[in-house]
Amino acid sequence: MSRTRTPILAHVVYRTRRFEQMLAWYQQVFHARVRHQNPAMAFLTYDDEHHRLAFIDLAVVQPGAQDSEKHGLVGVEHIAYTCASLEDMFDSYTRLKSHGILPYWCIHHGLTISMYYADPDGNQLEFQVDCFESAAESNAYICGPSFSVNPVGVEFDPEDWLAQVRAGASLSGFLVRRVHEPVSPIRGALSAV
Repeated sequence: MSRTRTPILAHVVYRTRRFEQMLAWYQQVFHARVRHQNPAMAFLTYDDEHHRLAFIDLAVVQPGAQDSEKHGLVGVEHIAYTCASLEDMFDSYTRLKSHGILPYWCIHHGLTISMYYADPDGNQLEFQVDCFESAAESNAYICGPSFSVNPVGVEFDPEDWLAQVRAGASLSGFLVRRVHEPVSPIRGALSAV
């Protein structure tokens, strides 16, 4: 069994009911720039990475929620880690699966291919692989029309991808998102975990 490299911290996503104030605060504190924004979400960066911070506007995605300030409804959505390669991410998937640890959401964001896990306390971790070879390509994608079509992504089945690899396909062939629908629900099936 190969030893995969430890993923590196990539970004943090926040849930908020103070969307505009949060964007302004993080732009000021980190000198961050908005890479993509729509009414429900925004992606910001302060370096060459496509995004280091993201915000989900709960007023849009959960407009009628009660107890909107309750702990757990606002705050950290998830923390993301970048894997060195798609092969490393799938090696980790296979290793974790052998220990009964499965992702609750596997999604091709277009910008990244990601597997989301929940720890025993329900904290969410994203393990991702960038779909582009350079920061310039990633930044062009997140600022361009292809990302705007579907900034959430399309779900995939890792077992289906592994079956295709066993049949001769290359994991790198999955890096380009070829279909943009159906648009996945934002949080996947976390409630089933």
